[in-house]
Amino acid sequence: MPEKEQFERAVTDFIWNIVEIHSQLEEIHKSWAQMLGISEPQWLILMAIDELDEGRGVSGIGVANKLRIHPAFVTNQTKKLEQMDFLARVTSPDDARFLQMSLTQKARAEITNLSIKRRALNSTMFDGLDEDSLYYLNRRLTSIAKNSRLASQKLTIGIL
Repeated sequence: MPEKEQFERAVTDFIWNIVEIHSQLEEIHKSWAQMLGISEPQWLILMAIDELDEGRGVSGIGVANKLRIHPAFVTNQTKKLEQMDFLARVTSPDDARFLQMSLTQKARAEITNLSIKRRALNSTMFDGLDEDSLYYLNRRLTSIAKNSRLASQKLTIGIL
């Protein structure tokens, strides 16, 4: 097989592997969400807030950017999560027009309760990869994600 065809085959295989991984991760997120009695998008919002919060709360725009979803959807879902006592939403001390969100004790306790299962699941998913391999893989995936955004923009504006 010529080198160009091998490259195209490798790209196609990579894309299908990503599709498969995405599908499996969706199923996993649905399972975690069901354990808490929430939807998969709500689970992802909680995970994004947990990841982004450095003690001052997180803006809805920060969560929307992390998850690549519309800020209005984040607002709608976080109101529901607040009613369920998973989130606290308070006015930003820097700008009263914005809310800062953080996980409640209830949410933290629920996530902690799942942590043993999550570690076991991660161990299964990443079996055979050490820390250096994951670091290398993450650097490469970050580069591909950046290049994918650029390619998507080019396609949208008709450059490709």
